[in-house]
Amino acid sequence: MERREEEFIISLLDKDPELKKYYEEHQELEKKLLDYQHKFHLTPLEELEKKNLQKLKLAGKDKIMEILGRYRQAGIQRETE
Repeated sequence: MERREEEFIISLLDKDPELKKYYEEHQELEKKLLDYQHKFHLTPLEELEKKNLQKLKLAGKDKIMEILGRYRQAGIQRETE
């Protein structure tokens, strides 16, 4: 995520429990993936787990972006009214 996006997300965490849930899951998945990146060799099972984590992380990021889109849309609507 871009720094500006992350700052925007952090500013909304206390206001939006759904966003907070997805953001925290995203951070946790990132940590787990970093563990795999530090390994020299992955077993086939670890490779599968890594792929699953990547898919979950991407799906979570999509949800985060969807939520941010709603906030941005609401902000645009307020500005034009």
